[in-house]
Amino acid sequence: MEFIVIVLVIFLLLVLASCVKIVPQANAYVLERLGGFQETWTVGLHFKIPFIDRVAKRVIMKEQVVDFAPQPVITKDNVTMRIDTVVFFQITDPKLFAYGVENPIMAIENLSATTLRNIIGDLELDQTLTSRETINTKMRASLDVATDPWGIKVNRVELKNIIPPAAIQDAMEKQMKAERERREAILRAEGEKTSTILVAEGKKESVILDAEAEKQSAILRAEAEKEKRIREAEGEAEAILKVQQATADGIRFIREAGADEAVLKIKSLEAFVKAADGQATKIIIPSEIQGIAGLAASVKEVWK
Repeated sequence: MEFIVIVLVIFLLLVLASCVKIVPQANAYVLERLGGFQETWTVGLHFKIPFIDRVAKRVIMKEQVVDFAPQPVITKDNVTMRIDTVVFFQITDPKLFAYGVENPIMAIENLSATTLRNIIGDLELDQTLTSRETINTKMRASLDVATDPWGIKVNRVELKNIIPPAAIQDAMEKQMKAERERREAILRAEGEKTSTILVAEGKKESVILDAEAEKQSAILRAEAEKEKRIREAEGEAEAILKVQQATADGIRFIREAGADEAVLKIKSLEAFVKAADGQATKIIIPSEIQGIAGLAASVKEVWK
């Protein structure tokens, strides 16, 4: 009897423990009573009636990501390719999620496949390859509207891979290779053109600098020659001035010594002869010196 009581007590404790539920963060429980929806439990401690209430579904409220397998699609220009998508969604209403659709993930996958086929069917191959952002936006808007009755909000849709046929891939690779070679040829030609221009400009600059240097050199040589001639002329003038000064001093000394006019003229003639004894090619003889030529001869006989 005591054993039965102990068993019953343990059973009651287990039943009571099962009636206590703690809902963790970012989760929600859908509670049913006698098979019908009762309420939604959010974060915290909750109690249910044993054998009458039950947790029908545990729902994760965090954003979730599903990666769907590549789907075959046909473009407007009849090119078949395979595209796989990634869908980011979040459950906003646990009740609708629990009762809206049997398999929400499979429903989203099928819906994304049909939506993708509709969008790609209106685009050509080149548009499909270059319009990822447009396709993503259209798919997100379409899926978000379709999943509202299921309590699901689609936040983002991304085209993960676009896989065209092998022949198209080969043609695209050849086109890209030809484009790279064309750009390389253009860059090489531009480089050679730039190099030629720089060399020509360098030669032109060199010629200009050489001409400028020659001009400066000629100017310096002319200035040096001018300075030389000026200094030679100044030297000759200074020499003549000194000779004249010496002659004047000599005449002054002779006068102070009491010499007559004839002696003075003879001394002038001697000074003139000394002045003319040089590189001069033309000599101008004063008239008074010519007049005393005979006098000089007479004086010479007397001195003998």
